[in-house]
Amino acid sequence: MTEYALRTAPYEPQAIEQKWQSRWHDMGSHTPDLELGERPYYQLMMFPYPSAEGLHVGNLYAFTGNDIQGRFQRLQGHTVFEPIGFDAFGIHSENYALKVGVHPGKLIPRNIENFRRQIRSAGLMVDWSRSLSTTDPAYYKWTQWVFLQLLEKGLAYRKKGAVNWCPFDKTVLANEQVINGECERCGTKVEQRSLEQWFFRITDYAGRLLENLDTIDWSESTKTSQRNWIGKSVGAEIVFEIRGAVPGSGGWRESGGQLGSKDLGEARDAGSLVPSTHSSLPVFTTRPDTIFGATYLVLAPEHPMVDVLTTAVQREAVGRYRERTAKQDLVSRKVPDKAKTGVFTGAYAVNPATGSPMQVWIADYVLMEYGTGAIMAVPAHDERDFAFATVFGLPVKRVVAGEGDNSEALVDAAYTGDGRLVNSGEFDGMPVSEAARAITAWLVGRNAAKPVVNYRLHDWCISRQRYWGPPIPIIYCDSCGVQAVPIHDLPVLLPHIDDFRPDDSGISPLARHKEWYLVPCPECGKQARRETDVSDTFLDSAWYFLRYTSTDRDDVPFDSEMTKRWLPVDFYIGGNEHAVLHLLYTRFVTMVLHDMGHLGFEEPFKRFRAHGHIVREGAKMSKNKGNVVNPDSYIEEWGADAFRMYLMFLGPFEEGGDFREGGISGVKRFLDRLWKTASEVDSTGEPDRGVMRKLHQTIRKVGDDTRVLGYNTAIAAMMEYMNVLRAGERISHRAEVEPLLILVAPYAPHIAEELWERFGHAESVFEARWPNFDPVLAAEETLELVVQVNGKVRGRLIVPRDVSQEEVVQLALADQAVAKFVSSQPKRVIFVPGRLLNLVT
Repeated sequence: MTEYALRTAPYEPQAIEQKWQSRWHDMGSHTPDLELGERPYYQLMMFPYPSAEGLHVGNLYAFTGNDIQGRFQRLQGHTVFEPIGFDAFGIHSENYALKVGVHPGKLIPRNIENFRRQIRSAGLMVDWSRSLSTTDPAYYKWTQWVFLQLLEKGLAYRKKGAVNWCPFDKTVLANEQVINGECERCGTKVEQRSLEQWFFRITDYAGRLLENLDTIDWSESTKTSQRNWIGKSVGAEIVFEIRGAVPGSGGWRESGGQLGSKDLGEARDAGSLVPSTHSSLPVFTTRPDTIFGATYLVLAPEHPMVDVLTTAVQREAVGRYRERTAKQDLVSRKVPDKAKTGVFTGAYAVNPATGSPMQVWIADYVLMEYGTGAIMAVPAHDERDFAFATVFGLPVKRVVAGEGDNSEALVDAAYTGDGRLVNSGEFDGMPVSEAARAITAWLVGRNAAKPVVNYRLHDWCISRQRYWGPPIPIIYCDSCGVQAVPIHDLPVLLPHIDDFRPDDSGISPLARHKEWYLVPCPECGKQARRETDVSDTFLDSAWYFLRYTSTDRDDVPFDSEMTKRWLPVDFYIGGNEHAVLHLLYTRFVTMVLHDMGHLGFEEPFKRFRAHGHIVREGAKMSKNKGNVVNPDSYIEEWGADAFRMYLMFLGPFEEGGDFREGGISGVKRFLDRLWKTASEVDSTGEPDRGVMRKLHQTIRKVGDDTRVLGYNTAIAAMMEYMNVLRAGERISHRAEVEPLLILVAPYAPHIAEELWERFGHAESVFEARWPNFDPVLAAEETLELVVQVNGKVRGRLIVPRDVSQEEVVQLALADQAVAKFVSSQPKRVIFVPGRLLNLVT
């Protein structure tokens, strides 16, 4: 009878999982000693929004991948901290509360409790003693503190500006939240409004945010997204003189007639060119080399100089166009192939390189938020400018010619390739690669330009005209102006109000409650009023990782010693859809807090990897398609261990996979075989040498793959080893099985704990250490050797690993497939042990 035969019982995952989840809770197994634990390792998953529907399989896919890494690091000897919290403020929660008629203050705690239940049932190694919710005043007190830090540093400011407005959600949207002109949440067509908003100067950090991407260990796809979003542009800011319309035959004509350079010179000499109130207009361009081909200027419709430049004749047309543009969202205006529209202002500018007149237009494809809000149009070498010039019959002048191009030929399409300058005065013949710098220097010498680095990134608008969020800690006093709420008065509590439905006024529901917003000025004591907007939920999530280690402190946002010990986060896992929102904002806030002396690091995460996404039957999961999977029923039927391993077996973790109903049964069979194999082990005698070789190969493979999130291939390796263990339904030796329990533990922790205990261990399997592999044992006893004759492959031999040259030559000549190509004794033998034999005849 084998050692454990009497213990053999059917594998009942539900009973085993309940047992171990209770034991982990009772023993505090997942609560590390943050003060004294050796080799601290902070493993973090992006915290979830606690929806009423509960966790879906996509959440659990991400959480499981994170948990496997945390458990794996624990088996490497680290003290692993794996907290979780809830991103519970925001429009998702508020809209659902409005839909079901329940106040979000009552709804969110219920949702969180459901999430906790589901996370526990999945066997995640979460430290619940350090959990947090962004809706807790003890948390958002410090979110408000973060706002005040940015205000103190001059990085928070209030201005009236064009913003994206969702008419359905009745709130401002960041550009990142507008997809194809529609609200990413509800699909409503987005409008543009002008509102007083609070902004953070993230643009001040654009350079550092971009430069650090070269050194941080993050997913390349995420870094590429951030590089593109920050959008560094090196160019020049060129100054164009604006000339007003004047009477007389030599002057500019409001009708839009052309004025030649000779006329321009004569008019200038005669003093008949009268400057407007604003005599110059700065324009940013990345192509100063094409200045000689600039034939008109275009301003954003909201540019402040439009009112000054527009002539009486054009004022009505310009006004109508600006009204129409104001209804568009900012993102739709950026679409490159959008139909070109615009209006001539009646004003003219002077090209500083040629002295030629240029009409000044407004058009919606130019945005105030980029550069100076004005462009010089070079239709011969820019596709958008060419399309615009074609629609409105504006001049097109070629100034770059490709190899073999005729510089005088008509331009029928924008040429954007490399080449040499033409029609560019003294710069004719100069390569484009050299011209930008040379012409910029030339314009600088004429006091007409300066070198500039610009960024596509715009400042972060953090104001939201909704109810469910942290109030912005600002007070407005008629006598003292804008006042920060004193830190000792934080938190500014969000009041419980029943009428929290937003309206179309652009004002927060909190503005309907004087009893809340009328307060004494902290400076003079006179009656003042609170800011009634709440802050963007991305501010809540921009610093939450700092709070977990200090949730027991109510006097500081994060304990300095604990922060030094545990941060920055060792490994962060999350969705790449947050590349230019949460992840970028988190980096920005961390840099600011570092610069203010609050943190000793400026990047929040040592390592970040973006997980893939689950599709179902080939289609992306969505509520609209009705194909979202709730994990509860699968865990109830198959057990958490089987479901965890199945999700990780779907495909590469960083790519995702296709969820198919029948796939989980194969993983369950593996666990059944593991249970049976471990229950029947024998400790007598010696383990099989061939099986031990496969074991050590598996230890190496699973360890290497788990470390780099190659979970699917690690599971495949364990399954392959199981086939060797169970070959011929053999009884396995304990030494062949016991290390496998440790390999399985991060993936299927419940069954690993149970079998580890049944093997006689008093402590948790996670107190063990990852087994070392022996490279000698892992080496195959035989190998395949390629045989060539005169450099051409003629056969392959299976030979002992330590075969000698003499032996392998004899074996090769005895092989008929090789021998027929060898007519005489080889003149030369080339032998590369373990790889190659080449016979030269």
